Amino acid sequence: MRRYLFSMTLLIALTCISKLQAQDTTPNIVIILADDMGYGDPTCYNPKSKIPTPNIDKLANEGMMFTDAHSASAVCTPTRYSILTGRYSWRTRLKKGVLWAWDKPLIKQERLTLPEMLKEKGYQTAAIGKWHLGWEWATNDTTPAIENDGANVDYNKEITGGPLAHGFDYYYGDDVPNFPPYTFIENEKVTKTPTVDKPNSMYGRKGKMADGWKLEDVMPQITAKSVDYINKASKSKKPFFLYFALTAPHCPIAPLTKFKGKSEAGPYGDFVYEIDWCIGQVRQALKDNGVDENTIIIFTSDNGSPAKNGKNMGGPNESVIADYGHNPSADFRGIKSDVWEGGHRVPFIVKWTNKVKGGEKTSELSCSMDLMATIAEIVDYKLPDDASEDGHSLLKTLSGTKNSGRELLVNHSGGGVFAIRKDNWKLIMSNKSGGFSDFAHRDGYGIETPGQLYNLKDDPSEQNNLYNSHPKKVEELKRALDKIRNNN
Repeated sequence: MRRYLFSMTLLIALTCISKLQAQDTTPNIVIILADDMGYGDPTCYNPKSKIPTPNIDKLANEGMMFTDAHSASAVCTPTRYSILTGRYSWRTRLKKGVLWAWDKPLIKQERLTLPEMLKEKGYQTAAIGKWHLGWEWATNDTTPAIENDGANVDYNKEITGGPLAHGFDYYYGDDVPNFPPYTFIENEKVTKTPTVDKPNSMYGRKGKMADGWKLEDVMPQITAKSVDYINKASKSKKPFFLYFALTAPHCPIAPLTKFKGKSEAGPYGDFVYEIDWCIGQVRQALKDNGVDENTIIIFTSDNGSPAKNGKNMGGPNESVIADYGHNPSADFRGIKSDVWEGGHRVPFIVKWTNKVKGGEKTSELSCSMDLMATIAEIVDYKLPDDASEDGHSLLKTLSGTKNSGRELLVNHSGGGVFAIRKDNWKLIMSNKSGGFSDFAHRDGYGIETPGQLYNLKDDPSEQNNLYNSHPKKVEELKRALDKIRNNN
């Protein structure tokens, strides 16, 4: 009997240890999403960059750099939707552009999201920073907030339909830094009621702001909250998922004083340098809590950069190129909102100690929309057929087998113009950039012919249009695009 009891006790102990070991090896996941950072901003991607990015460079040295990675759209809201759902945003009501202040939620309640998936696997989940996917704003009458430009919003009531409605346990951020209300939101309440009108001299759309609001304080505040979250979540036995959505270098370009003059690219470059510092703060928090090696860190951007110089916290498009000789798109054509590569080819780095070989580069075609499918495979979650329909797992690429399975990728501009990639070929369904300046092409196929066809291996800067000389390739890619678009 004693031997039996001893054996049972030992078996139970070993089972508990096994469970704890499995729990201990379940990776934490941190996604750091820059806002309007171009492929050519980090020095690890662009040796000609005028901006020092030591923390991003170190992350690349310790992880895998993707050199043919893309955002799902050349503008913000659609990419954020795609990251959290694994689905192209143009399949929703948002066919072009972004959500505006006071817009209703874009993610439908019944759609499975990345944080909801991870919660099912036992994760703690938090979103900190920019949301920009819509809310249900309570009003003091029956008129929707967007129809009254937010003047009738009741800030004493909860703001629903946001991060907490889609799988996040905790949220802290300012929604969109250049949209009202100018105040922080924690979970579903404002932290300070916006009671004063934003001065006309302050960058952003008109609306209410909290007394004492400073645009320069947004980035350090959301960084501090991210560090605080890591400190608390690391003490739990449950793994955590942090979606840290930066608000930079998107306008308002508002670097803190201590970062000014740290780059050779003016205020814009200094703001990118501040991003690098924020990443360093997050990494240090992971190390201080002893979880850095068991945390997957993913860094990318929501789209390309408009390349503004930062004058008056904004500036003309491409002015940082003219004024400082720094090109956020590196050698690629186009800027934010364009369907050309500069609009959506972005930095994409994955660091996972002992799982992803450090210092590696891959030219695999990939997209931040692939994150949900990738993470699902990592945590052994079987996705249903109606989830992450457009995503492809990158785990094979990360493990070194170099085959993610993505053969086609649809690019989408701010103005709603489509393009499609297959191997080295790219077909654009318009002869314009498809950016915000080309809103005439709202049908997605453009109104002028011919379109554009490029071989990106021979012509990465998209200068030699082969549309007329390769009609068979044009038709092949058109059919492929039609098949994807019609597969809802």
